[in-house]
Amino acid sequence: MPRWKSVGAALLRVLAVWAVSTLTMLALAGILPDFRLQSADGDSTTRIAITAASGAGAFGLLSALVWPLLVRALLLVPAFVLGLLVFVLNGSLLLVALNLIPDGRGAAEPETAVVVAAVMSAASSATSTFLTVRDDGAYRRRLARLADRRQGSRRRRGETGGLPQPPGTVFLQLDGVGHDVLRDAVRPRGNRPPIMETVAGWVDTTHTLTPWRTDWSSQTGASQLGILHGSTEDVPAFRWYEKESRQVIVSNRPTSAAELQRRAAARTGDEGLLTVDGASRGNLFTGGAEELALVLSVAARRGRHNRSRSGYFAYFRDPANATRTAGSFLAEIFRELGQSARARLRRETPRVGRGGLYPFIRAFATVVERDVVVAAVMGDILSGRTAIYADLVAYDEVAHHSGPRSRDTHQVLRRLDRSVALIAKVVEHAPRDYRIVLLSDHGQSPGATFADAYGRTLEDLVRAGCALPVPRQAGRTGGHRPAVAGGGAEAREAARAALRRPERDGEGHGPSDPVVLASGNLGLVSFPDVPGRMSREEIDRRHPALLRTLADHPGVGFLLIRSERYGAVVLGADGAEHHLDTGRIVGRSPLAAFGDGAVAAVRRTARFPNAPDIMVNSAYDPATGEVHAFEGQIGSHGGLGGAQSHPFLLWPIELSPPTRPGEQLVGAERVHAVLRRWLREADGPQVPEGTDGPEVPQVSDGPEVPQVSEGEETRLLGDVTAASAASPPLPDKTR
Repeated sequence: MPRWKSVGAALLRVLAVWAVSTLTMLALAGILPDFRLQSADGDSTTRIAITAASGAGAFGLLSALVWPLLVRALLLVPAFVLGLLVFVLNGSLLLVALNLIPDGRGAAEPETAVVVAAVMSAASSATSTFLTVRDDGAYRRRLARLADRRQGSRRRRGETGGLPQPPGTVFLQLDGVGHDVLRDAVRPRGNRPPIMETVAGWVDTTHTLTPWRTDWSSQTGASQLGILHGSTEDVPAFRWYEKESRQVIVSNRPTSAAELQRRAAARTGDEGLLTVDGASRGNLFTGGAEELALVLSVAARRGRHNRSRSGYFAYFRDPANATRTAGSFLAEIFRELGQSARARLRRETPRVGRGGLYPFIRAFATVVERDVVVAAVMGDILSGRTAIYADLVAYDEVAHHSGPRSRDTHQVLRRLDRSVALIAKVVEHAPRDYRIVLLSDHGQSPGATFADAYGRTLEDLVRAGCALPVPRQAGRTGGHRPAVAGGGAEAREAARAALRRPERDGEGHGPSDPVVLASGNLGLVSFPDVPGRMSREEIDRRHPALLRTLADHPGVGFLLIRSERYGAVVLGADGAEHHLDTGRIVGRSPLAAFGDGAVAAVRRTARFPNAPDIMVNSAYDPATGEVHAFEGQIGSHGGLGGAQSHPFLLWPIELSPPTRPGEQLVGAERVHAVLRRWLREADGPQVPEGTDGPEVPQVSDGPEVPQVSEGEETRLLGDVTAASAASPPLPDKTR
């Protein structure tokens, strides 16, 4: 198309958006009593229309020019707060725009201005999207310009030598989606299409599906640390008590995540998988990337060097994005309220409480975080970034409360599939080829909570075994009390309470209460007043009934303790023991029901310096795959037993197989090595030379890649959504 025609088409689109905004403003002025576009004496229809056009034009200019500066000024505000402030700021811009109308004809109450601004932003965004769809050629040319602009500039400066870019790699982590869940989601269901139709089209055609097995700690903190930083050493659970520092480490707490990342980098001597030209989006850890968005390990930092919030800055600087996401956010809250009410009315079991803040937490995880992360990934792809790792957490959050295979999670899987399709579509317009790798960090195992199944919490059971007071309602509540000190605040308070109690030793002081923590169906018991790891013999001298009380309980599968005589010992019911250091078994091994790899996984964790005095794994039913979480979750992970230990890896067939024939892929550290190998196979600069040991060949230096500015990134989500709408629609039964 000649340049003058392209400019003319763009001008027509601007005029069309302006016209729709004007009509929207007129309609709202007629509906809302606190919003007017005329003088107190009344105006003619023509004059009111001119006033509306002036207000819509001023609001559009302010949104384009001032809005990005306002959002950048609030870059250090947490994402959730910024999402709410977006509406206040947008309404403020509308009030300014109305004040610019001559003769004071425009006026609105502040709360009305927020509503008007949101509706106008949504209307203009919908109009722009519709016109882009109608002119697919213009859309494609725009994406090509975004992808080639800086690349061409650098070629003219002679920086790239005109060499073609090697393929880039996008790693999309579908948090908590186990191998079995994904396998079922890509299968046809009678006459109905698969739940994940896009991913189903990849399996056994362009991609290969491979299961892998986690370590004992089957949770994001350990798995993602291993995948991105190559080490899961001394990470016994999602949360644990460290005696030396007298602190509770919680993987999803910013300070703890930063410390875990620091320790992993110190052990490996390497900053991570994404060290050179990488991007980390929505993760607990950076992976060594410089381009960050919603990364927890740097969330506590302040100052211009913290780039973690740049992703949602790029997203929320467009008020239309904020309006669209806010609408979906509210819809998700009502969806959760409806699904929760349906579960109660049908008396579905198992079931956990889903009130309080959970509907908002779910909506943030399934809508806000998803939108920001997907937008950031699309920007990375169009800028030609070499290695991208992003975590989509929606399924994991919903499965904890609804169950891993519920109708609720099927809806989430469909929407994740649409996100994957959106990212795959934008790859078609990238300045380089991309390989998309889907993977998960763990699965989830179903089952009633320990408290619901047995009427008391793990903490109650531990206190009873220690002859300490137990709440009267324990055993009579049906398990509807909080399961155990599990979250950050509860865990910290439990540790502080234990340390406040007097110690009794040879000088007349008594032992402190135990700290009991939970990570899914994995429980951790520590005695803060005893330095180092307490031995079996010491536990028996102090609390003679404790170990047998725990090991013989029907909801407990096994205990891991340390013996002064035998080393690491696993205890089970009826006096069963498995001595891990010597292989000696008394009775039947308590680990037999937990399948292949259980002995090796427990043995590895037993040597961790920060392993607790007693590790408790819940019972597991191999026939049903059920476990009992020590937290309020009916879909859980963190220990051994069932699907939680079996995530997946879906990789392009042009890559080398992750293992040799007949071998199993075990441990996040092994997955890290596989991903590094795949990055090297692209002959690009993703991994610095000599960073992963003698078995890793050197990586050749590759050319730099072009970058897309933040201003260009802000428009990508709406554009690519438009392109997706222009294509045959994917089935979406979540509405």
